[in-house]
Amino acid sequence: MIGAGGVATVAAFKIVQNADVFTEFMIASRRKAKCDQLVEAIHNKGYDMPIRTAQVDADDVEQLKALFSDYKPELVINLALPYQDLTIMDACLACGCNYLDTANYEPKDEAHFEYSWQWAYRDRFREAGLTAILGCGFDPGVTSVFTAYAAKHHFDEIQYLDIVDCNAGDHHKAFATNFNPEINIREITQKGLYWENGQWVETEPLEIHKDLTYPEIGPRDSYLLHHEEIESLVINYPTIRRARFWMTFGQQYLKHLEVIQNIGMSRIDEVEYEAPLADGSGKTARVKIVPLQFLKAVLPNPQDLGENYEGQTSIGCRIRGLKDGQEHTYYVYNNCSHRAAYEETGMQGVSYTTGVPAMIGAMMFCKGLWRKPGVFNVEEFDPDPFMEQLNRQGLPWHEIHDGDLEL
Repeated sequence: MIGAGGVATVAAFKIVQNADVFTEFMIASRRKAKCDQLVEAIHNKGYDMPIRTAQVDADDVEQLKALFSDYKPELVINLALPYQDLTIMDACLACGCNYLDTANYEPKDEAHFEYSWQWAYRDRFREAGLTAILGCGFDPGVTSVFTAYAAKHHFDEIQYLDIVDCNAGDHHKAFATNFNPEINIREITQKGLYWENGQWVETEPLEIHKDLTYPEIGPRDSYLLHHEEIESLVINYPTIRRARFWMTFGQQYLKHLEVIQNIGMSRIDEVEYEAPLADGSGKTARVKIVPLQFLKAVLPNPQDLGENYEGQTSIGCRIRGLKDGQEHTYYVYNNCSHRAAYEETGMQGVSYTTGVPAMIGAMMFCKGLWRKPGVFNVEEFDPDPFMEQLNRQGLPWHEIHDGDLEL
């Protein structure tokens, strides 16, 4: 597993809880000390699986190749940054390793993400006899499996799909992001995008929003965003006439975000700055900094939010389509308690809902259930064993048939 942040912490806890499936485990990250701290936290909880740790720069293909050649993993779980997907995939191909991630590639210098860069690896993975599983978090990930499950069991034809993501938690901070601030803010400040009648429709950032009612939570203002799973779902389910993604934001969060944009702190280009040297000499040097990366350094660390986090998340799919010639609606969702997630893993619910599915995807691979040569999005596999494990591993799902979807 590459990464030692909040999502990786959850995935690691879930891996050691399933030692009958996972027999050898290494955690690698840019800072080995962070991996060692994670292993210590796991062992302090009473788990005794031996875990190796290593230092690696995931931007450096040669370092990755050296690590993979030494450890010889059957599967690499990429929980690093989306910028690093392609270098890790390159190293997997070079060393004969299978691959799994939770988010699609995006270049560092452009706030733009799509699957085309990773889909371009299809032939190489197929010819090498290796499996690459893309987007195995919650959204993307579980939401795509939800869609596959609905198509398999409840619809002959899915026509309308709305993925809805609500975080109704309170971390008692003036402003904080629930995962990497750099990735989070880049994603939210992009233009919206949705699929309708065979074409992509672009909107201004956060232009379209409406109240949606979430189970056990109530109504929350929900905003249409561009989200990557829509891109693969409309290809794999071509009967879909419209597909959209919605996420909730509070007014306080949006006000802070507006200020961050207005003062230039969401910029991802480099600026020059006269900075004092860290050696205490009083001397200065001209340095280049990326404002958004600097902002990340001063915002609360998402890994530290869990202790005081209250409330829950609610994420699911609202689907309308045909079964036996009749129109039906279907809402499948999971609610996750921030408090319960923290008590189990030390992390908040947003990390939990991403880390658990990453482990389940790895379990599907190791059991031979999701294993075939090539590059695949998760909806291209059998959803049933994955759905069964969601119930067993802490993310139980619920269904509402023929209810009001509000959309």
